[in-house]
Amino acid sequence: MYLGIQDDHIPGTTMLRSDMGNVTGLEFLNKIFFITDGIMLAQIREISGVDGSTLQNWVKRGWVAQTVNKKYSKEHLSRILIINMLRGTMLLERIDFLLRYINGSVNCREDDIIPESQLYDYICRIICSLTGEGANGERADERLRECIEYVTADYVERINGAGVRLRRALEIIVTAYYAQLIASYSNKLFEEL
Repeated sequence: MYLGIQDDHIPGTTMLRSDMGNVTGLEFLNKIFFITDGIMLAQIREISGVDGSTLQNWVKRGWVAQTVNKKYSKEHLSRILIINMLRGTMLLERIDFLLRYINGSVNCREDDIIPESQLYDYICRIICSLTGEGANGERADERLRECIEYVTADYVERINGAGVRLRRALEIIVTAYYAQLIASYSNKLFEEL
């Protein structure tokens, strides 16, 4: 999986890891929500680079839950970042299907198998492990599955079969994210011709 290609940004954001103290995942989200329980649309735009009309469209289509008092929660931001990191290589309808496969209806937390902030954290931890210095020339699919197993070892199923569903979805998400990195790198090389 490691091709020497990596992104210096926190996955799904416009923010450099170095500017946030090299944190990602849940640590990043906790920094954003350290003194508040919600952030405004302008802050979401600044963090994600997604324009307001696109975000409102995602809410209208049911891909992101309605805000509470016009504020976005940690779970909102997590879902937005996941969608944002995948939309370069996956159709939005497929991203929606994948997120519903994991957590059911966007407006109901009862059918969730994992909080979206924890899902985002798992994704970031897997990406860091696969693109970091410790990655080697192993078969990519085996390394990815091993990494997913390791990162999700603390996951406790609330619903039978949820762990298998989660791990399958994580494999798709991380593969799509990495495909986007490769496509961006390829475009950069082309621009340099």
